[in-house]
Amino acid sequence: MKIKYISIILIGISSLSYAQQIKDTLAKESKIDEVAITGSRNKKRTVVNTPVPIDIIDIKQVSQATGQVEVNQLLQFSAPSFNSNKQSGSDGADAVDPATLRGLGPDQTLLLLNGKRYHQSSLINLFGTKGRGNTGYDMNTIPIGAIKRVEVLRDGASAQYGSDAIAGVINVILNDRDKGFEGNAFYGMNLFKSPGNNDVVSDHKVDGMTFDFSGNLGTKIGTKGGFGNFTVEFINKDYAIRNANPDIYNNPQPAPRQRFGDAKAQNVYFFGNIELPLSDGLKFYSRQGFSHRNTKAYAWTRTVDADGNIPEIYPAGFNPIENTNISDFTFDNGLKFKVANWEVDFYNAFGNNRFTYNINNTINATLGVKSPTSFNAGGHSLLQNTTGFNAVRQFSVLQGLNIAFGSEFRYEKFNIIKGEEASYSMYDINGNIVTSSTPESQLVTNPLSGAVRPGGSQGFPGYSTDIGKNRNNFAAYVDTELDITKNWMISVAGRFENYNDFGSTLNGKFATRYAITPQFAFRGSVSTGFRAPSLAQKYYSQQFTNFQGGKLVTIQLASNDSDLASRVGISQLKQETSVNGSAGFTFNTAKFTATIDGYYINVKNRIVLTGNFSRDDLPLDVQADYPYIDQAQFFSNAINTRTKGIDLILSYTESLGSGKLTATLAGNYNDMEITKVNTSKQLEGKENIYLSARERAFILASAPKTKVNLNLNYKINKFNVNLQMVRFDKVTLIGYDDLEQVYNPKVTTDLSFGYEFSRNLNLTLGSKNVFNRYPTLQSAHVTTGNTEGGGIFDPVQMGFAGRQVFARLNFKF
Repeated sequence: MKIKYISIILIGISSLSYAQQIKDTLAKESKIDEVAITGSRNKKRTVVNTPVPIDIIDIKQVSQATGQVEVNQLLQFSAPSFNSNKQSGSDGADAVDPATLRGLGPDQTLLLLNGKRYHQSSLINLFGTKGRGNTGYDMNTIPIGAIKRVEVLRDGASAQYGSDAIAGVINVILNDRDKGFEGNAFYGMNLFKSPGNNDVVSDHKVDGMTFDFSGNLGTKIGTKGGFGNFTVEFINKDYAIRNANPDIYNNPQPAPRQRFGDAKAQNVYFFGNIELPLSDGLKFYSRQGFSHRNTKAYAWTRTVDADGNIPEIYPAGFNPIENTNISDFTFDNGLKFKVANWEVDFYNAFGNNRFTYNINNTINATLGVKSPTSFNAGGHSLLQNTTGFNAVRQFSVLQGLNIAFGSEFRYEKFNIIKGEEASYSMYDINGNIVTSSTPESQLVTNPLSGAVRPGGSQGFPGYSTDIGKNRNNFAAYVDTELDITKNWMISVAGRFENYNDFGSTLNGKFATRYAITPQFAFRGSVSTGFRAPSLAQKYYSQQFTNFQGGKLVTIQLASNDSDLASRVGISQLKQETSVNGSAGFTFNTAKFTATIDGYYINVKNRIVLTGNFSRDDLPLDVQADYPYIDQAQFFSNAINTRTKGIDLILSYTESLGSGKLTATLAGNYNDMEITKVNTSKQLEGKENIYLSARERAFILASAPKTKVNLNLNYKINKFNVNLQMVRFDKVTLIGYDDLEQVYNPKVTTDLSFGYEFSRNLNLTLGSKNVFNRYPTLQSAHVTTGNTEGGGIFDPVQMGFAGRQVFARLNFKF
């Protein structure tokens, strides 16, 4: 692997909190037993002696010093290799930020809640997002106020945890405090100032007002160590519009997005964490979670003379609003007990995600002046239920042998929820639904252009069918760790899984750690992995309209089991497979810690979204049978990728004057390449369509070469200051005109000041992106509508809202 340079990202977490956490873990024997480190089922394993890289993030410490109110954005500035983008003009993804680890797909990182598999979002990423064609996990369904810490395992772990763990595992650990109340009140706002020469305009000089309140109550239950911990949280966020200035970008036509920016959102959460000893050796636990999130995001503008506009309804054109509602529910219950010296955990984890669309400020243009201006467009849902057990036992073999084994049975069901008829239908001049037999003379046309008017609700057409698909999965695994000497340990794991819809898979992992000195150690692992195609990828189908170079086109996204996919030569989806390898060193002293880990991930048959096949690319008989499709797109095991990289994390603590200075420096270098395009015989010669230059660019943009983050914290008496600088690397996208759009490297700076009025009350004042950095302006592309999001810049890692100031009040009693 040739590496020209290693950039350094810095975890946006105070190294003081990180060092203190390690110290506490090692200081008390009882606490070691309580800490379950992700990636190991050995309760004596701690974060400092694992054979694989793990980041432990104290959420309360990090959130108090930053202006982040959502888990995804907090981790974006806190964990190496983690990347997440806020979206605009990306339909459902405006409400769910796609997140990736080590540049792989959003669905190639497994999310756990207190060590149990968490359910995925029912959303599949389609437009303008990283991870196009991927499903994924919605970490923003979990409130920050309910989280004690987050453990990020940066290593392939399919052999231990199953599907989706190709890139790694993120384990969210809930609060377990058994007494007292902790509250948090946050208020933030953007102070708008245009980049460039007034190239960007906003509705207001102060916008994006964000209010967040959370309360967390801990209480004892009974007299035998039982507890209940409960969190409520409310977030309200206003629009932050960042339009291209129409006085500049209005020639030869207006910019295609008149309402580009952050969506409006309102989120409500409730989470509970209960543990209750029932008798000696028998403990019951329960975790409950509910969230409801309403997001209002603007779609692309329809101008007054657009084929999709009726001037009698919208004399100046209109901006459709996608009003999405996400209801998410989780309910995990289990029993812990001992059988013949085996510690057994028997559990059932249930989760459901429901995502629905109401399209407002819109029309169905084929209904003319009689068209409603609001439609129920339907949606989708995903249900997951996992029942399993895990048994663990220590044996006196050499310096200690830990054996864990278990089994899981998982049931999944994916539904597409049909919208109202007018949200997806195209009508003729008599008000009848258009079919393949409708005479052309009966179609509704725009008298200004003569073109046929598009059907369905403008901005987001509704789902035209009800789909309900399910599957089940059985898994069995064994996970062992052997301390051969006090300095050398090895770990071997194996997992068998069987899916009733595509077959079986067997995966294994070997890991080792050797302490060369008490402070310096080598660690490494090699493993195989897999990811089962999601039900959404197999069965999702939708016909929609999209702007490409300022023109409206009708695209059929065909389900993988459809007649259209079969006739074009798209194969049935199969599992993705991987080979992972990592090796690195750790160094740890009282004041200084350092880790460096290299990794290699080879993935075969990655499922992505193909490019758009035009009508001319489709067989003649298909063109005849699908007369109103301009382009077609499919889910396919389209590519093989190879990812190589290095993570480097340094932290240092030093007394300075009467206070303490801490610094954390972390860096990620990541190099991903597409090594093969997997076309069928029917598609040979069409590889550049099957995986177009645009789709290649989106895949590679999910894996920026580097990310650099410097975090400095100084605490003296009751006062502390936190400075964080993050360098985001260059990203290159391809526009609809096949021209490159380059987003140059940018550095954002966050600064906050905190003061403890008492042990129970502290206040933080600060600013995110204090120097008001924006992504590179795409001045040459915005007017012609060739940026993916339709704005003067696309959503990229650094965000696009500019400077924010905030105040955060924390209190407890």
